[in-house]
Amino acid sequence: MTRIYAVIDTNVIVAALLSKKDDTAVVRVMRAVLGGELIPLVHKEIIAEYYEVLRREKFHLKEEIIDAMLNSIIAGGVEAFPKPSGEILIDMDDLIFYEVALDRQENDAYLVTGNQKHYPIRDFIVTPAEMMRILENLRNHSPKGQDTDK
Repeated sequence: MTRIYAVIDTNVIVAALLSKKDDTAVVRVMRAVLGGELIPLVHKEIIAEYYEVLRREKFHLKEEIIDAMLNSIIAGGVEAFPKPSGEILIDMDDLIFYEVALDRQENDAYLVTGNQKHYPIRDFIVTPAEMMRILENLRNHSPKGQDTDK
């Protein structure tokens, strides 16, 4: 199975949980995370943001759905301890997402976000649709039976 590392921005998880369709890019990204094809990179600040945002009343998400999703992300994830980048972002709450992905570039890690305008223009910062194209490309070009860890 092709597996790649990715930091999943909170907006992707929210959009997937609120989606009415099961074939949207955000839903497919989260399915790849839950299926182990996308290995989530996590940090205590990222997990704290996930919990805080997903529990916002405006989303009307059930506690058991939030817990199931986040427990799966944590269980399948790899904890990262990035060095400060010194980067100044439009929303500094997004800095940890950027720094974790930046710190894991030796693993070709991605940052998957629906808000690319919040980040500098970098090849590793992709939309959910772009992430799915990257995964498809890797699936189609990996020899059968070979594990491709990036």
